[in-house]
Amino acid sequence: MVNRTKLSIAALAVLIGSGPSMVFAQDEAEGFIEGSSLTVLNRNFYFNRDYRKGQSASTGNGYSETWAHAIITKFESGYTQGTFGVGVDAFAMIGMKLDTGDGRNGGNVMPVNNEGQAQDEYTKVGGAAKVRAFDTEIKIGDVFPTAPVVASGDSRLLPQSFQGVLASNNSIDGLSIQSGRLHAMSQPDSSDMNENFETYYGGPVDSPWIAYFGGDYELNKNLSFSLYSSRLKDAWNQYYAGTTWTYPLANDLALFGGLTYYKAVDEGKQLLGEFDNNIWSGRVGVKLGAHSVALSHQQNNGNDDFDYLRLSDSIFLDNSIQYSDFNSPKERSWMARYDLDMTTYGTPGLSFMTRYARGSDADYSNANSVYMRRDADGNPLTDQKRWERDVEVKYVVQSGSLKDLSLRLRQATTRATAFESDLNEVRVIVEYPLAVL
Repeated sequence: MVNRTKLSIAALAVLIGSGPSMVFAQDEAEGFIEGSSLTVLNRNFYFNRDYRKGQSASTGNGYSETWAHAIITKFESGYTQGTFGVGVDAFAMIGMKLDTGDGRNGGNVMPVNNEGQAQDEYTKVGGAAKVRAFDTEIKIGDVFPTAPVVASGDSRLLPQSFQGVLASNNSIDGLSIQSGRLHAMSQPDSSDMNENFETYYGGPVDSPWIAYFGGDYELNKNLSFSLYSSRLKDAWNQYYAGTTWTYPLANDLALFGGLTYYKAVDEGKQLLGEFDNNIWSGRVGVKLGAHSVALSHQQNNGNDDFDYLRLSDSIFLDNSIQYSDFNSPKERSWMARYDLDMTTYGTPGLSFMTRYARGSDADYSNANSVYMRRDADGNPLTDQKRWERDVEVKYVVQSGSLKDLSLRLRQATTRATAFESDLNEVRVIVEYPLAVL
Protein backbone atom coordinates (compact mmCIF):
# COMPACT_ATOMS: atom_id res chain seq x y z
CA MET A 1 0.00 0.00 0.00
CA VAL A 2 1.31 3.49 -0.87
CA ASN A 3 1.97 5.64 2.19
CA ARG A 4 -0.56 8.49 2.16
CA THR A 5 1.74 10.84 4.03
CA LYS A 6 4.23 10.60 1.16
CA LEU A 7 1.41 11.21 -1.27
CA SER A 8 0.33 14.34 0.60
CA ILE A 9 3.86 15.74 0.69
CA ALA A 10 4.27 14.94 -3.01
CA ALA A 11 1.00 16.69 -3.79
CA LEU A 12 2.12 19.80 -1.93
CA ALA A 13 5.43 19.73 -3.80
CA VAL A 14 3.59 19.51 -7.11
CA LEU A 15 1.50 22.51 -6.16
CA ILE A 16 4.52 24.56 -5.17
CA GLY A 17 6.38 23.65 -8.33
CA SER A 18 3.53 24.30 -10.74
CA GLY A 19 3.80 28.08 -10.86
CA PRO A 20 7.20 29.15 -12.24
CA SER A 21 5.60 31.64 -14.59
CA MET A 22 4.69 33.83 -11.64
CA VAL A 23 8.12 34.18 -9.99
CA PHE A 24 7.75 37.91 -9.47
CA ALA A 25 4.07 37.96 -8.55
CA GLN A 26 4.75 38.46 -4.85
CA ASP A 27 6.92 41.50 -5.51
CA GLU A 28 3.65 43.24 -6.36
CA ALA A 29 1.79 42.03 -3.26
CA GLU A 30 -0.16 44.66 -1.34
CA GLY A 31 1.69 43.88 1.88
CA PHE A 32 0.94 42.28 5.23
CA ILE A 33 -1.09 45.22 6.60
CA GLU A 34 -2.28 46.79 3.35
CA GLY A 35 -3.79 43.50 2.15
CA SER A 36 -5.51 42.68 5.45
CA SER A 37 -9.22 42.32 6.06
CA LEU A 38 -11.28 42.12 9.25
CA THR A 39 -14.91 41.05 9.08
CA VAL A 40 -17.57 40.58 11.73
CA LEU A 41 -20.65 38.49 11.00
CA ASN A 42 -23.63 38.67 13.35
CA ARG A 43 -25.78 35.57 12.92
CA ASN A 44 -29.12 35.12 14.63
CA PHE A 45 -30.30 31.51 14.35
CA TYR A 46 -33.67 29.97 15.26
CA PHE A 47 -34.12 26.20 14.90
CA ASN A 48 -37.39 24.30 15.45
CA ARG A 49 -37.86 20.60 14.73
CA ASP A 50 -41.05 18.66 15.47
CA TYR A 51 -40.64 14.86 15.36
CA ARG A 52 -43.96 13.44 14.26
CA LYS A 53 -43.22 9.83 15.25
CA GLY A 54 -42.27 10.55 18.84
CA GLN A 55 -39.02 10.92 20.72
CA SER A 56 -35.83 12.55 19.54
CA ALA A 57 -32.51 11.09 20.63
CA SER A 58 -31.19 14.57 21.51
CA THR A 59 -34.13 15.83 23.61
CA GLY A 60 -35.85 12.66 24.82
CA ASN A 61 -39.17 13.97 23.53
CA GLY A 62 -40.74 14.77 20.20
CA TYR A 63 -39.74 18.41 19.96
CA SER A 64 -36.61 20.55 19.82
CA GLU A 65 -36.28 24.32 19.72
CA THR A 66 -33.25 26.57 20.00
CA TRP A 67 -32.73 30.31 19.52
CA ALA A 68 -29.19 31.62 19.63
CA HIS A 69 -26.92 34.42 18.42
CA ALA A 70 -23.36 34.26 17.12
CA ILE A 71 -20.63 36.81 16.52
CA ILE A 72 -18.08 35.46 14.04
CA THR A 73 -14.93 37.56 13.65
CA LYS A 74 -12.33 36.71 11.01
CA PHE A 75 -9.00 38.39 10.28
CA GLU A 76 -7.02 37.66 7.12
CA SER A 77 -3.69 39.39 6.67
CA GLY A 78 -2.08 40.20 3.39
CA TYR A 79 1.28 38.74 2.43
CA THR A 80 4.66 40.25 3.02
CA GLN A 81 6.29 41.41 -0.19
CA GLY A 82 8.87 39.31 -1.99
CA THR A 83 9.02 36.01 -3.85
CA PHE A 84 7.88 34.22 -0.69
CA GLY A 85 5.15 36.01 1.23
CA VAL A 86 3.96 35.10 4.70
CA GLY A 87 0.79 35.97 6.57
CA VAL A 88 -1.73 34.84 9.17
CA ASP A 89 -5.45 34.11 9.38
CA ALA A 90 -7.29 34.17 12.71
CA PHE A 91 -10.83 33.90 14.01
CA ALA A 92 -12.73 34.39 17.24
CA MET A 93 -16.32 33.20 17.51
CA ILE A 94 -18.89 33.20 20.27
CA GLY A 95 -22.30 31.55 20.35
CA MET A 96 -24.86 32.71 22.92
CA LYS A 97 -28.07 30.99 23.94
CA LEU A 98 -31.13 33.21 23.77
CA ASP A 99 -33.88 30.69 24.46
CA THR A 100 -33.91 26.93 24.88
CA GLY A 101 -34.38 24.54 27.73
CA ASP A 102 -37.01 22.37 29.42
CA GLY A 103 -35.88 19.44 27.28
CA ARG A 104 -36.16 21.43 24.05
CA ASN A 105 -32.49 21.85 23.11
CA GLY A 106 -31.54 20.05 19.92
CA GLY A 107 -30.44 20.39 16.34
CA ASN A 108 -26.71 20.60 17.15
CA VAL A 109 -27.01 24.37 17.64
CA MET A 110 -25.65 24.75 21.20
CA PRO A 111 -23.36 22.44 23.23
CA VAL A 112 -24.80 20.68 26.27
CA ASN A 113 -23.43 20.21 29.79
CA ASN A 114 -23.17 16.95 31.75
CA GLU A 115 -26.87 17.17 32.60
CA GLY A 116 -27.89 17.51 28.98
CA GLN A 117 -28.81 21.20 29.27
CA ALA A 118 -27.73 23.75 26.70
CA GLN A 119 -24.79 25.91 27.76
CA ASP A 120 -25.33 29.66 27.99
CA GLU A 121 -22.44 30.33 25.60
CA TYR A 122 -19.42 28.80 23.93
CA THR A 123 -16.45 30.11 22.00
CA LYS A 124 -14.03 29.11 19.27
CA VAL A 125 -10.65 30.76 18.77
CA GLY A 126 -8.06 29.67 16.23
CA GLY A 127 -5.78 30.64 13.43
CA ALA A 128 -3.42 29.55 10.70
CA ALA A 129 -0.05 30.61 9.36
CA LYS A 130 0.13 30.94 5.59
CA VAL A 131 2.79 31.14 2.92
CA ARG A 132 2.50 32.18 -0.72
CA ALA A 133 5.09 31.35 -3.35
CA PHE A 134 4.35 32.03 -7.01
CA ASP A 135 0.68 31.02 -7.45
CA THR A 136 0.70 28.52 -4.57
CA GLU A 137 -0.75 29.18 -1.13
CA ILE A 138 -0.18 26.94 1.91
CA LYS A 139 -2.04 27.26 5.22
CA ILE A 140 -1.10 25.46 8.45
CA GLY A 141 -3.36 25.46 11.51
CA ASP A 142 -7.12 25.89 11.77
CA VAL A 143 -8.49 25.77 8.23
CA PHE A 144 -11.75 25.63 6.28
CA PRO A 145 -11.48 23.20 3.33
CA THR A 146 -13.97 23.50 0.46
CA ALA A 147 -13.43 20.33 -1.61
CA PRO A 148 -16.30 17.97 -2.56
CA VAL A 149 -14.66 15.23 -0.46
CA VAL A 150 -13.80 17.43 2.56
CA ALA A 151 -15.77 20.65 3.08
CA SER A 152 -16.29 22.45 6.39
CA GLY A 153 -19.95 22.78 7.29
CA ASP A 154 -21.75 26.06 7.98
CA SER A 155 -25.37 25.04 8.45
CA ARG A 156 -25.56 25.72 12.20
CA LEU A 157 -24.74 28.63 14.53
CA LEU A 158 -20.93 28.53 14.21
CA PRO A 159 -18.98 27.11 11.26
CA GLN A 160 -17.01 23.88 11.42
CA SER A 161 -13.23 23.97 11.12
CA PHE A 162 -10.40 21.46 10.64
CA GLN A 163 -6.79 21.34 11.80
CA GLY A 164 -3.97 20.52 9.42
CA VAL A 165 -2.37 21.72 6.20
CA LEU A 166 -4.05 23.02 3.04
CA ALA A 167 -2.43 23.96 -0.26
CA SER A 168 -3.90 25.51 -3.40
CA ASN A 169 -2.56 26.57 -6.77
CA ASN A 170 -3.99 28.65 -9.63
CA SER A 171 -1.08 28.83 -12.08
CA ILE A 172 -2.99 27.52 -15.09
CA ASP A 173 -5.80 29.71 -16.36
CA GLY A 174 -9.13 28.12 -15.45
CA LEU A 175 -7.58 25.38 -13.28
CA SER A 176 -7.72 25.43 -9.47
CA ILE A 177 -5.87 22.66 -7.60
CA GLN A 178 -6.36 21.79 -3.91
CA SER A 179 -4.62 19.44 -1.50
CA GLY A 180 -4.83 18.89 2.24
CA ARG A 181 -3.89 16.67 5.14
CA LEU A 182 -6.07 17.15 8.24
CA HIS A 183 -5.68 15.53 11.65
CA ALA A 184 -8.74 16.85 13.52
CA MET A 185 -12.19 18.35 12.96
CA SER A 186 -14.31 20.52 15.22
CA GLN A 187 -18.07 20.22 15.48
CA PRO A 188 -20.26 23.33 15.00
CA ASP A 189 -21.77 22.91 18.48
CA SER A 190 -18.50 22.45 20.40
CA SER A 191 -15.65 24.64 21.67
CA ASP A 192 -13.23 21.73 21.28
CA MET A 193 -10.92 22.57 18.38
CA ASN A 194 -9.20 19.17 18.43
CA GLU A 195 -11.93 16.55 18.14
CA ASN A 196 -11.67 13.14 16.54
CA PHE A 197 -13.23 12.37 13.18
CA GLU A 198 -16.87 11.37 13.08
CA THR A 199 -19.00 10.29 10.15
CA TYR A 200 -22.67 11.03 9.71
CA TYR A 201 -23.93 7.45 9.48
CA GLY A 202 -21.09 5.34 10.88
CA GLY A 203 -20.41 7.47 13.96
CA PRO A 204 -17.00 8.20 15.57
CA VAL A 205 -13.93 6.85 13.74
CA ASP A 206 -10.56 6.35 15.41
CA SER A 207 -8.70 7.62 12.35
CA PRO A 208 -5.52 9.74 12.68
CA TRP A 209 -6.04 11.85 9.55
CA ILE A 210 -7.88 12.54 6.33
CA ALA A 211 -6.06 13.67 3.16
CA TYR A 212 -7.35 14.79 -0.21
CA PHE A 213 -6.19 16.06 -3.59
CA GLY A 214 -7.98 17.31 -6.69
CA GLY A 215 -9.03 20.26 -8.76
CA ASP A 216 -11.64 22.17 -10.72
CA TYR A 217 -11.24 23.16 -14.36
CA GLU A 218 -13.38 25.77 -16.09
CA LEU A 219 -13.12 25.10 -19.81
CA ASN A 220 -15.22 28.19 -20.52
CA LYS A 221 -17.99 30.14 -18.81
CA ASN A 222 -20.49 27.41 -19.76
CA LEU A 223 -18.63 24.18 -18.90
CA SER A 224 -16.58 23.05 -15.88
CA PHE A 225 -15.19 19.76 -14.51
CA SER A 226 -14.01 18.53 -11.09
CA LEU A 227 -11.95 15.52 -9.97
CA TYR A 228 -10.99 14.70 -6.36
CA SER A 229 -9.87 11.82 -4.18
CA SER A 230 -9.59 11.47 -0.41
CA ARG A 231 -8.52 8.97 2.21
CA LEU A 232 -9.88 8.76 5.75
CA LYS A 233 -7.09 6.64 7.16
CA ASP A 234 -8.21 3.06 8.00
CA ALA A 235 -11.80 3.83 6.99
CA TRP A 236 -12.29 4.77 3.32
CA ASN A 237 -10.94 5.94 0.02
CA GLN A 238 -13.36 8.26 -1.75
CA TYR A 239 -13.30 9.44 -5.36
CA TYR A 240 -15.36 12.25 -6.85
CA ALA A 241 -16.08 13.41 -10.40
CA GLY A 242 -18.46 16.18 -11.37
CA THR A 243 -19.40 18.47 -14.21
CA THR A 244 -21.72 21.45 -14.66
CA TRP A 245 -22.85 23.09 -17.88
CA THR A 246 -25.10 25.78 -19.27
CA TYR A 247 -26.32 26.22 -22.84
CA PRO A 248 -27.69 29.68 -23.68
CA LEU A 249 -30.59 29.63 -26.14
CA ALA A 250 -31.47 33.33 -26.05
CA ASN A 251 -30.82 36.43 -23.95
CA ASP A 252 -33.11 35.29 -21.12
CA LEU A 253 -33.31 31.58 -21.88
CA ALA A 254 -30.77 28.85 -21.10
CA LEU A 255 -30.55 25.14 -20.40
CA PHE A 256 -28.36 23.92 -17.53
CA GLY A 257 -27.37 20.67 -15.88
CA GLY A 258 -24.69 18.56 -14.31
CA LEU A 259 -23.51 15.13 -13.22
CA THR A 260 -21.99 14.08 -9.89
CA TYR A 261 -20.38 10.74 -9.07
CA TYR A 262 -18.82 9.37 -5.86
CA LYS A 263 -17.12 6.02 -5.28
CA ALA A 264 -16.13 4.84 -1.79
CA VAL A 265 -14.21 1.69 -0.81
CA ASP A 266 -12.99 0.50 2.57
CA GLU A 267 -9.35 1.09 3.50
CA GLY A 268 -6.73 -0.22 5.94
CA LYS A 269 -8.24 -1.45 9.20
CA GLN A 270 -11.78 -1.12 7.80
CA LEU A 271 -13.02 0.86 10.80
CA LEU A 272 -16.40 1.26 9.08
CA GLY A 273 -16.56 -2.32 7.83
CA GLU A 274 -16.15 -3.67 4.33
CA PHE A 275 -17.84 -1.76 1.51
CA ASP A 276 -17.53 -0.86 -2.15
CA ASN A 277 -20.17 1.76 -2.91
CA ASN A 278 -20.90 4.21 -5.67
CA ILE A 279 -23.59 6.86 -5.91
CA TRP A 280 -24.43 9.36 -8.64
CA SER A 281 -26.82 12.17 -9.38
CA GLY A 282 -27.73 14.11 -12.50
CA ARG A 283 -29.86 17.17 -13.11
CA VAL A 284 -31.20 19.12 -16.05
CA GLY A 285 -33.13 22.36 -16.04
CA VAL A 286 -34.20 25.47 -17.87
CA LYS A 287 -33.84 29.10 -16.81
CA LEU A 288 -36.21 31.66 -18.27
CA GLY A 289 -35.67 35.18 -17.00
CA ALA A 290 -36.35 35.18 -13.27
CA HIS A 291 -37.54 31.57 -13.23
CA SER A 292 -35.65 28.28 -13.22
CA VAL A 293 -36.99 24.74 -13.07
CA ALA A 294 -34.83 21.63 -12.63
CA LEU A 295 -35.30 17.86 -12.40
CA SER A 296 -32.71 15.59 -10.82
CA HIS A 297 -32.24 11.87 -10.33
CA GLN A 298 -29.96 10.16 -7.81
CA GLN A 299 -29.08 6.51 -7.18
CA ASN A 300 -26.93 4.69 -4.64
CA ASN A 301 -25.73 1.41 -6.15
CA GLY A 302 -23.95 0.26 -2.98
CA ASN A 303 -25.06 -2.01 -0.15
CA ASP A 304 -24.39 0.61 2.57
CA ASP A 305 -25.21 4.24 3.27
CA PHE A 306 -22.97 6.61 1.33
CA ASP A 307 -21.22 8.28 4.27
CA TYR A 308 -19.39 11.57 4.84
CA LEU A 309 -17.99 13.59 7.75
CA ARG A 310 -20.60 14.60 10.34
CA LEU A 311 -22.18 18.05 9.93
CA SER A 312 -19.77 18.85 7.11
CA ASP A 313 -20.79 19.92 3.62
CA SER A 314 -18.78 17.09 2.05
CA ILE A 315 -21.61 15.72 -0.08
CA PHE A 316 -22.17 17.51 -3.39
CA LEU A 317 -25.08 15.33 -4.54
CA ASP A 318 -28.09 17.01 -6.14
CA ASN A 319 -30.63 15.34 -3.86
CA SER A 320 -28.77 15.95 -0.61
CA ILE A 321 -31.01 18.71 0.74
CA GLN A 322 -32.08 20.34 4.01
CA TYR A 323 -32.65 17.17 6.05
CA SER A 324 -32.44 14.08 3.83
CA ASP A 325 -29.47 12.91 1.78
CA PHE A 326 -31.32 10.15 -0.14
CA ASN A 327 -28.17 8.04 0.11
CA SER A 328 -29.35 4.78 1.67
CA PRO A 329 -28.28 1.47 0.11
CA LYS A 330 -29.91 0.86 -3.29
CA GLU A 331 -32.03 3.98 -2.83
CA ARG A 332 -33.09 5.85 -5.93
CA SER A 333 -34.67 9.29 -5.80
CA TRP A 334 -35.90 12.09 -7.97
CA MET A 335 -36.44 15.78 -7.24
CA ALA A 336 -38.20 18.75 -8.82
CA ARG A 337 -37.00 22.25 -7.92
CA TYR A 338 -38.22 25.77 -8.71
CA ASP A 339 -36.32 29.04 -8.11
CA LEU A 340 -37.51 32.63 -8.51
CA ASP A 341 -35.37 35.78 -8.49
CA MET A 342 -37.59 38.79 -7.78
CA THR A 343 -35.10 41.30 -9.20
CA THR A 344 -36.93 41.13 -12.52
CA TYR A 345 -40.15 42.11 -10.75
CA GLY A 346 -38.70 45.19 -9.06
CA THR A 347 -37.55 43.67 -5.75
CA PRO A 348 -33.80 43.05 -5.98
CA GLY A 349 -32.42 40.85 -3.19
CA LEU A 350 -35.60 38.82 -2.75
CA SER A 351 -35.56 35.16 -3.86
CA PHE A 352 -37.76 32.10 -3.44
CA MET A 353 -37.07 28.37 -3.75
CA THR A 354 -39.17 25.24 -3.35
CA ARG A 355 -38.35 21.59 -4.06
CA TYR A 356 -39.85 18.15 -3.64
CA ALA A 357 -37.83 14.94 -3.50
CA ARG A 358 -38.97 11.32 -3.22
CA GLY A 359 -36.80 8.25 -2.58
CA SER A 360 -37.62 4.54 -2.81
CA ASP A 361 -36.15 1.01 -2.81
CA ALA A 362 -33.77 1.52 0.14
CA ASP A 363 -32.60 -1.99 1.08
CA TYR A 364 -30.30 -2.97 3.96
CA SER A 365 -30.29 -6.71 3.22
CA ASN A 366 -26.57 -6.74 2.39
CA ALA A 367 -25.34 -3.86 4.55
CA ASN A 368 -22.30 -4.43 6.74
CA SER A 369 -22.60 -4.44 10.55
CA VAL A 370 -21.76 -0.71 10.89
CA TYR A 371 -24.53 0.50 8.58
CA MET A 372 -27.09 -2.26 9.09
CA ARG A 373 -30.61 -1.17 10.09
CA ARG A 374 -33.19 -3.68 11.26
CA ASP A 375 -36.88 -3.77 12.06
CA ALA A 376 -38.41 -4.67 15.42
CA ASP A 377 -38.07 -8.38 14.62
CA GLY A 378 -34.37 -8.08 13.83
CA ASN A 379 -34.72 -8.37 10.07
CA PRO A 380 -32.87 -5.99 7.71
CA LEU A 381 -35.06 -3.13 6.54
CA THR A 382 -36.15 -3.42 2.91
CA ASP A 383 -38.32 -1.46 0.48
CA GLN A 384 -37.97 1.76 2.47
CA LYS A 385 -39.39 5.04 1.14
CA ARG A 386 -39.32 8.74 2.05
CA TRP A 387 -40.05 12.20 0.71
CA GLU A 388 -39.06 15.75 1.60
CA ARG A 389 -40.54 19.11 0.68
CA ASP A 390 -38.55 22.32 1.26
CA VAL A 391 -39.51 25.98 0.98
CA GLU A 392 -37.06 28.85 1.34
CA VAL A 393 -37.46 32.64 1.15
CA LYS A 394 -34.44 34.97 1.38
CA TYR A 395 -34.04 38.73 1.26
CA VAL A 396 -30.77 40.68 1.17
CA VAL A 397 -30.85 44.44 1.78
CA GLN A 398 -29.31 46.12 -1.26
CA SER A 399 -28.37 49.59 0.01
CA GLY A 400 -28.31 51.95 2.98
CA SER A 401 -26.91 51.46 6.47
CA LEU A 402 -28.22 47.86 6.57
CA LYS A 403 -26.73 46.89 3.21
CA ASP A 404 -26.02 43.12 2.98
CA LEU A 405 -28.29 42.30 5.94
CA SER A 406 -29.98 39.02 5.00
CA LEU A 407 -33.13 37.37 6.31
CA ARG A 408 -33.70 33.72 5.47
CA LEU A 409 -36.65 31.44 6.26
CA ARG A 410 -36.28 27.71 5.62
CA GLN A 411 -39.03 25.12 6.13
CA ALA A 412 -38.79 21.37 5.59
CA THR A 413 -41.33 18.56 5.85
CA THR A 414 -40.29 14.90 5.67
CA ARG A 415 -42.22 11.66 5.84
CA ALA A 416 -40.74 8.16 5.68
CA THR A 417 -41.20 4.48 6.46
CA ALA A 418 -39.44 2.80 9.38
CA PHE A 419 -35.84 3.77 8.57
CA GLU A 420 -36.14 7.56 8.80
CA SER A 421 -37.84 10.33 10.78
CA ASP A 422 -41.10 12.10 10.10
CA LEU A 423 -40.56 15.74 10.99
CA ASN A 424 -41.49 19.35 10.38
CA GLU A 425 -38.60 21.78 10.60
CA VAL A 426 -38.27 25.57 10.55
CA ARG A 427 -35.05 27.59 10.50
CA VAL A 428 -34.88 31.38 10.62
CA ILE A 429 -31.46 32.87 9.94
CA VAL A 430 -30.64 36.59 10.09
CA GLU A 431 -27.09 37.64 9.15
CA TYR A 432 -25.45 41.05 9.19
CA PRO A 433 -21.87 41.17 7.88
CA LEU A 434 -19.60 44.11 8.63
CA ALA A 435 -16.27 44.83 6.94
CA VAL A 436 -14.11 46.54 9.57
CA LEU A 437 -10.98 46.55 7.38
